Amino acid sequence: QVQLVESGGGSVQAGGSLRLSCSVSGLTARYYYMAWFRQAKGKEREGVAVIDSSGATNYADAAKGRFTISQDSAGNTLSLQMNSLNAEDTGTYYCAADTSRTWPDPVRRYSLLGNADFEYWGLGTQVTVSS
Repeated sequence: QVQLVESGGGSVQAGGSLRLSCSVSGLTARYYYMAWFRQAKGKEREGVAVIDSSGATNYADAAKGRFTISQDSAGNTLSLQMNSLNAEDTGTYYCAADTSRTWPDPVRRYSLLGNADFEYWGLGTQVTVSS
């Protein structure tokens, strides 16, 4: 059973940085996708960044140039480095994972940011950015 546990959230002033981590256990598939989503109060959940088992990535427009998604070589930790934070980045951030039977598909990787079709989810970590 795949388990995802997020950490690293907190409060920061606008312009500051945070690094989120997601501890991954039970993900034994050779091919997979992992991502960060966020949900602001009163808004729908939205994709932030996705990475697949080949290391390829996609970012939402709001994250491009400011956020970096990465994973350690063992695949045990997914990270999201967030710089130049602003109030619109406030929300609960979720880690998500999904497995694949085939080599990661760039089309699917990109679409996952929009359809959030992930099988496994963490419980989230709160990020609050004050202006």
